[in-house]
Amino acid sequence: MEASIRSVEYDRPHGLTCGVGEAWAKVPDAPSAARKRELKEQIRALLKREKAVLVAHYYVDAELQELADETGGCVADSLEMARFGRDHAAGTLVVAGVRFMGETAKILSPEKRVLMPDLDATCSLDLGCPADEFSAFCDAHPDRTVVVYANTSAAVKARADWMVTSSIGLEIVADLHARGEKILWAPDRHLGGYIQKKTGADMLLWQGSCLVHDEFKGIELDLLRAQYPDAKILVHPESPEAVVALADVVGSTTQLIDAAVRLDATRFIVATDLGILHKMRLAAPGKTFIEAPTAGNSATCKSCAHCPWMAMNGLSNLAEVLERGHNEISVDPAIGARARLPIDRMLDFAARHKKRVQASGDLAKDGALFSNVGAA
Repeated sequence: MEASIRSVEYDRPHGLTCGVGEAWAKVPDAPSAARKRELKEQIRALLKREKAVLVAHYYVDAELQELADETGGCVADSLEMARFGRDHAAGTLVVAGVRFMGETAKILSPEKRVLMPDLDATCSLDLGCPADEFSAFCDAHPDRTVVVYANTSAAVKARADWMVTSSIGLEIVADLHARGEKILWAPDRHLGGYIQKKTGADMLLWQGSCLVHDEFKGIELDLLRAQYPDAKILVHPESPEAVVALADVVGSTTQLIDAAVRLDATRFIVATDLGILHKMRLAAPGKTFIEAPTAGNSATCKSCAHCPWMAMNGLSNLAEVLERGHNEISVDPAIGARARLPIDRMLDFAARHKKRVQASGDLAKDGALFSNVGAA
């Protein structure tokens, strides 16, 4: 049966200006409970048959996260997914996420077969940063160090000096700033603006955004906080500045999960993709997690806090890709080799940073990017 299609608007930057682009996402099927059980058993058997491992992002549906955990795979952020796949003995990696995650896995494991449930599952940040336009933008500013976020294509990474994730971007930019380097940052303007504000670095920002996080509303979040004054607010830094300003903790997906476990609060308001709530509830049983609002008079609710492309990963197409062996990710070897350089540079920096933190005994610096708790 032909899948139904959902139209999706996203920020379509042109260098320093921003327009609106239109993309599409498939609306996933909704199998019955009995069919879900059948598919899970089929997938378990197929993973064994294919000697494959399933790596899933925190934002995909709970059934896929559970399968990854139950079958010896992992549920993690995009870079940890790729690192887990690189270090695992399996010759086939199945990536439940979006396309740039599959590409990153292939870059770090070029000798392995990397499959995805749906190769059309993409990301508004990736869509909003075409490699040719971004390369021209870099060429126009040759005096700047190019730093790109993980949510980009292999070709964009290949044009960069550094790749960063939301868990280490602040530290890397602070280090570059201390060395007097000027930064060209892409693609998320909210994360870039947050880092610029925290470090004081000279940063030229590409004007992309994540269509999920861009929908959170500061005014609505403030009203929700008034309803739950005991709740701590956890915010991903891809969110708008007005939302970040209300946060008790700002951090990557992994850092927000850690904060949910670590903090004494029993109630949390969470401003990131609602897919993360499954892992938070497992990691911190007995605590309550409330979705941050995208609603309100000014909201368009493009996402309603769930990525339409993450939602394209399902049990049915996961079983199909394992059965048929299609939807294989390919990355041009020359591009992959160039793209690996900024990734490895980041990994080396992160390893050194962790050693410094451990040596200093200041474990708080190895946690969330930023905390307002107890701040003036």
